[in-house]
Amino acid sequence: MVDKSSITRESSKLDSPDLNWTNMIPECPIYHPSEQEFEHPLVYLQKIAPEASKYGICKIVSPITATNHADYVLMKEKKDFKFETIVQPLRLSKGNEKDLITFSKRGRKYTYHEFKAMANKAFSNKFCSSEGLSSSDIEKAFWHEMIHGEKGAVEYGVNIEGSVFSCDPDDKLGTSKFNLKNLARLPQSTLRLVDRGIPGITDPMLYIGMLFSMFAWHVEDHYLYSINYHHSGANKTWYGVPSYAASQFEKTVLNHVYCNKALKEHGENGAFQFLAQKTSMFPPNVLLQQDVPVYKAVQKPGEFVITFPRSYHAGFSHGFNCGEAVNFAIGDWFPLGAAASKRYAYLRMLPIIPYEELLCKEAMLIYKSSKVISFKNKPEDKASYHAIVQSFLQLMQFYKTLLSRLNSSRNLTTSSNTLGSVTCSICYRDCYVAYLLCKQCYSNPICLFHDIVPQTCLCGRKYTVFKRNDLLELEHAAKSFQQNDNWHEGKSAGTFISIGAASKLQRRVADNIKHNVEKKTKNYRRNNPPPSGMSNKRPRILYNSRKHDSKLIIKVPAISSLSATSEKSK
Repeated sequence: MVDKSSITRESSKLDSPDLNWTNMIPECPIYHPSEQEFEHPLVYLQKIAPEASKYGICKIVSPITATNHADYVLMKEKKDFKFETIVQPLRLSKGNEKDLITFSKRGRKYTYHEFKAMANKAFSNKFCSSEGLSSSDIEKAFWHEMIHGEKGAVEYGVNIEGSVFSCDPDDKLGTSKFNLKNLARLPQSTLRLVDRGIPGITDPMLYIGMLFSMFAWHVEDHYLYSINYHHSGANKTWYGVPSYAASQFEKTVLNHVYCNKALKEHGENGAFQFLAQKTSMFPPNVLLQQDVPVYKAVQKPGEFVITFPRSYHAGFSHGFNCGEAVNFAIGDWFPLGAAASKRYAYLRMLPIIPYEELLCKEAMLIYKSSKVISFKNKPEDKASYHAIVQSFLQLMQFYKTLLSRLNSSRNLTTSSNTLGSVTCSICYRDCYVAYLLCKQCYSNPICLFHDIVPQTCLCGRKYTVFKRNDLLELEHAAKSFQQNDNWHEGKSAGTFISIGAASKLQRRVADNIKHNVEKKTKNYRRNNPPPSGMSNKRPRILYNSRKHDSKLIIKVPAISSLSATSEKSK
């Protein structure tokens, strides 16, 4: 029996003019692919991206349904399934360093049905029944709780490794290419080139929520795309900010959300660094007041939500539900991936994927393909083709300039690199094309993005310039792209990084790692050691193998108030 009076009492609290802004957020686009279009996920996503990316997020309604639902998969296909929750306070931060809300407190371990029973009881205690409640009512109730709450909290099962897409060969959705277990490895996906599985990046994770479980404002690691499928249960509300407004979003966080001197000192990078903790939840009306575009999606079971590269997003659950998410990338991601790599290096954050290696490999696959002409002329592939080629040309011209300058200014030996990527011991940037390394001890590699580097290694020997053994082939590919495509025609003067621009970029990075490196090399490296796990014989790339265990490594610039671990929550 529905207690109508309880719904009325709850709703009366939410009729406040202070919450009318929830009705002012426009909806994001909703797409309904045919079954034929659904057979080619990344082709379809490339097709809708020019329009949908303007909103930051979009919904895709699946034309087929799962035969075996989440409850069945977790009960029959994943026996003994248990997961641990985190506890999320239901209140807003006061916006200063003395009141930093974190989601690091652990909850308890549940079976799927134990959590479901707890979540449904919590919903009944709040609303008695979902009858008569609209998504707008629950949205207002959430923000009322967040704005006026003090001691309330909810639990959320986040970053649970695995998938609940069925393994049953008769399950149509499970055997489709929209199965998130397979999406990252599809032929059009750049992440197919990552040589290992990374939970949350190449392999999906589960998110099991209850009423008001939330995922705080954040942007995806390396500005990747994300795709989230709603398996079962109550709806989710999403908010998204398009990538073109990301800088405006970060400025709003600095100036209108947090009163934190340390954040303001480092500008938008300080805001990015803080938001990377994924613990910042604030109402979208703050964005509306500052003319930051924000869009809304109400995700129902059977629907996918796509977030686009460098699109900030947040949201919450309307009750017990089970979702699944993974990252992916297509060719048009590369320019934003380059921007993310630059920012990671500035903040000394460990990379999760080797951007430079992925770009070179993708470009060489295009170069070697006998179908280059048809590839770039297909409407759905044209944007990816140009993004890959442009990014590759920029990178190769940058290295050409740097290597030429380095060879003319130093008497350094060169050696062939056949090892793949390594991480720079100063900024942790991934190095694939070339880097400095001691040929005697093979320790502490340094990328070529630094103007000021030690003349010698700690062992006393001069550095060697390690270059890809196929560097000539990479250069030939770049030259071929430039000549065949007449890349300079119809493009702005800023398409390539000129010598002056390269020097500017070097100086900007060098300003942040300088600290008298040449005079104080030993002290610098003693206080800021390279990531553990670096081979003492041969340097290898070291990435965060688990997204939700990655820590912010903040040495330059230092922001003392940031210490929480990063959580990838949806």
